[in-house]
Amino acid sequence: MASLLGIDNGLTVTKAVIFDIDGTQLSVARRRVPQSMPKARFVERDMEGLWRATAEAIREAIALSGRPAADIQAVAATAHGDGLYLLDEDKQPLGPGILSLDSRAGAIIDGWSQSKVFNEALVLTGQIPHVSAPSALLAWIKQHEPARFKRIRHVLGCKDWLRFCLTSTIGTDRTEASTSFSNVRTQTFSPDAMRLFGLEDVFEALPPMAHSADIAGYVTSAAATLTGLVAGTPVAFGLHDVTASALGIGGHVDQVISIVAGTYSINQVVSTDVRVDPRWFCRNAIDAGRWNTMAISPASAANYDWFLDTLCRRDQAAAIESGGSIHETLAHEIDAALLRPSTILFHPYLFGSPHGNVASGSFLGLHGWHDRGDMLKAVLEGIAFNHRTHIDALRDGFAFKEARLTGGASRNPTFAQMFSNILDMPVMVTSTDEAAAFGAALCAGAAVGLYASVHDDPRDLSTTGRRYQPDPVRSAEFSRRFSLYCRIAETLKPVWPDIEQLAEKTEGNGA
Repeated sequence: MASLLGIDNGLTVTKAVIFDIDGTQLSVARRRVPQSMPKARFVERDMEGLWRATAEAIREAIALSGRPAADIQAVAATAHGDGLYLLDEDKQPLGPGILSLDSRAGAIIDGWSQSKVFNEALVLTGQIPHVSAPSALLAWIKQHEPARFKRIRHVLGCKDWLRFCLTSTIGTDRTEASTSFSNVRTQTFSPDAMRLFGLEDVFEALPPMAHSADIAGYVTSAAATLTGLVAGTPVAFGLHDVTASALGIGGHVDQVISIVAGTYSINQVVSTDVRVDPRWFCRNAIDAGRWNTMAISPASAANYDWFLDTLCRRDQAAAIESGGSIHETLAHEIDAALLRPSTILFHPYLFGSPHGNVASGSFLGLHGWHDRGDMLKAVLEGIAFNHRTHIDALRDGFAFKEARLTGGASRNPTFAQMFSNILDMPVMVTSTDEAAAFGAALCAGAAVGLYASVHDDPRDLSTTGRRYQPDPVRSAEFSRRFSLYCRIAETLKPVWPDIEQLAEKTEGNGA
């Protein structure tokens, strides 16, 4: 019986997921991939360790599927975008991989923001560079590690490194190629973009570009030994995880916006024309002549995870011991909080924001009579409000009538309904848990002719998804709260830099 393997590598976990060709998930295996933070603002990981963890996950997924590895007709990977994975002339890792949470290039970005680079990059590449963009990270390496910069022979994204480990072939797909260096209109790598960032010396290190569903190579004997896959299994080029998630939830259609509530707040629409704006990235979609426009910030469900890890440790430990779920434990507290009015507003800027690196998170309107449920409700509301900030921007350029929602928190019906009310829009949550991995599997299936194209989705989402409709009364109340949330953020903008300087003064005083 034919099956497909989708690999999904995030910022902390790498997953291998096997699907039947009808879209049914057969098995999933996960491995945590440790992050290294050797200095402030550095977020890295060992590239060989990432590959070993992924190989272990693949082997376990095959065992759990109950089917032989020979049933797997093709493989494709997706992984976090941006960041940087470098190889030298021997195709060996040139230092650790740099994750998209890294912000060492902050000074580079500040300098570019005061020069012509920002505006010219927006016009040429469809986006303003940010701290974890390959352009900024390569510029940082050129400035601070010139010897390492001179040894660069291959500039890859995370999923391209994993695919290289599977096949020993170098390359990338159109979606990954557009994170920094492609011309937004021609959708090809641009020498002018490299010159704009001062990186023309490594233009030849950019990988060959292909369609996500083209075959990049075949599983090598060495990779087969590690993973349990059959040597010679076709491997497709794959795609950027933001695009994969949208594909996996059926979001590559007209009038639909795709939302990923994960570490990042990701909000995206697919269009047939170029629309450039500093509030979003205009990047290549899977097919030529289509663009994936995304408004993002690192300000989504990671805030909820922080709350659980920081203030709910005992409950988490008890849930693990009993075999229960911390989310179920807290659900009644959140539900109760939703039934009563609250003055608390939360800005979910613990790890980043749409307002730059100096913004910070905050609870406002907190009183002594509020309990943990009130705070949790405010955290979830703040996360959805941040998504709405991006979605309202996208409404200025695109028309959409429905949202597709994915991410771990989307499985919570209360959270999904809150999204529908806050956006005042129908929201669908699909039954496919591993949406990004399924997006990769669609590419794998199309590569070997099991599907006519990556858009030939075998699932019937109209019957398998759950749809949430907005409540007009709740939507009106959330809109009133959102207006105040936005006004407070604008008011705090001038003082966020002063707040950040408090840490510098404290460190200087040694107290």
